[in-house]
Amino acid sequence: EVQLVESGGGLVQAGGSLRLSCVASGFTDDDYGIGWFRRAPGKEREGLACISPRHNRTTYADSVKGRFTISSDNAKNTVYLQMNKLKPEDTAVYYCAWSRHTIVAVMTPLLPSFFGSWGQGTQVTISS
Repeated sequence: EVQLVESGGGLVQAGGSLRLSCVASGFTDDDYGIGWFRRAPGKEREGLACISPRHNRTTYADSVKGRFTISSDNAKNTVYLQMNKLKPEDTAVYYCAWSRHTIVAVMTPLLPSFFGSWGQGTQVTISS
């Protein structure tokens, strides 16, 4: 069973930065994708970015392109989401998710149905 643990959320002022981490475990195949999603109060879940660590392929939603960067440390089975120039509308619970379909790393928009395992989420709050 794949398990994911997010960390790095918190409260920052608009214009600031945060780096989220997602540590993955419980998988044996190194051909997979990990994506970041968020859900703001009263809004639909939104796919933000995805990476295939083996192939180093990435994809981003237009809403975060140029501000957020996804990366991976394969030795640590960890995927990061570096978030810069944060805005109050970025306030949400952020989740990472694992997919055995590497096509997710070139998918726009990201479809949650392609991801089989999810973390518990980490709260990000941006003050104006």
